[in-house]
Amino acid sequence: MFDRTAGPDGAGRATGAVIRTRRRRLPLVGLLVLPLLGGLVPLLTAPGTAQAASGCSGRPAKTVAFSTGELRVYKTRAHACAVTVAKKPGKRRTMSVTLQARGGRAVSDRGSYTRMAGPVTVNALNRCVRATGAIGKKSVSTGWILC
Repeated sequence: MFDRTAGPDGAGRATGAVIRTRRRRLPLVGLLVLPLLGGLVPLLTAPGTAQAASGCSGRPAKTVAFSTGELRVYKTRAHACAVTVAKKPGKRRTMSVTLQARGGRAVSDRGSYTRMAGPVTVNALNRCVRATGAIGKKSVSTGWILC
C-alpha cells in the first residue's frame, strides 16, 4: 500500500541509496569565545566567601582579635562555622576553637597546631551561637551572637 522508499514528494529511491545530510558547524568565533568565558568564571565568583583561606564556607559574621591570633565566625543560612587563626603561624602550639548553638551541645577542636584550629560547624538555623577561641594561654569569647 505505501512505498517505503518514496520520499515526501513521492519520488522513489533505490534501496541502499546514500542520503547526504548537511552537518551544522560551530562557527570559528564560538570556538574562541567559549574558552575565554570559561576562564572568566573563577573571577566572577562571590568575593565574600573565604572557604580556601579558613576552611569555612559562608560569609564572615564576626571576627574577634586577641594578642596571639583571632577567632573568626562564618554564617550560611543554616550553619555557623568557626576557626581560630594564629597571628604568627609557624611553631606548634596549643590551639582550640569551640562553637555552640543555643540549646545544643558545644563542638570543639583542640590540639597542637601551627596555623589554625578548626573548622567546627553547627546547625544554626534561627538560633544564636557563641564561639570561643584560644591560642596558648590567651583566649577570647564572643558571647551569644547571630540572634
